Amino acid sequence: MAFAMLTYLLNSAMRAKSFLHQSVLLSATALALAGTAVQAQAQTQVYSPIPLPNSREINDTLSAQDIPTGFGGFARDYTVNLEAGDQVAIDVISEEFDTLVTLMSKDGATIGENDDGPDGTTNSLLFARINESGTYTVRVRSYAGQGTGQFYLKVARLREIE
Repeated sequence: MAFAMLTYLLNSAMRAKSFLHQSVLLSATALALAGTAVQAQAQTQVYSPIPLPNSREINDTLSAQDIPTGFGGFARDYTVNLEAGDQVAIDVISEEFDTLVTLMSKDGATIGENDDGPDGTTNSLLFARINESGTYTVRVRSYAGQGTGQFYLKVARLREIE
């Protein structure tokens, strides 16, 4: 009987030690997490591409306040409505940075992209044929994320020579 009592007391002591160890570990974990908690903050800027004016041309500035590209640079987006069958030329000219222009569909797929135009400069000239009517995005950024500054953007519909 003394042996059974001793075994019972020993098992009880082991359970108490395990419970105490788990409680201390849980409390220490809770303290560590509480000490490193960071308050979540709402995003203050909402992505909103700039609609191109009816003239489909704009003088603007690429800056560090624009969309981060993930390549160390920034991008500025514009929307333009295009019709199925349109053939367009997208021209971006800057004296301050090496331009890169991208035309994207409404789902974000790249239709076309151009770094340097055929004139041997670092300006961009992109030609594209539109297969589906809708709102497209024209993205202006600097090549390899190098540079910011003023630029001129023009989207022109090409017509047959009569």
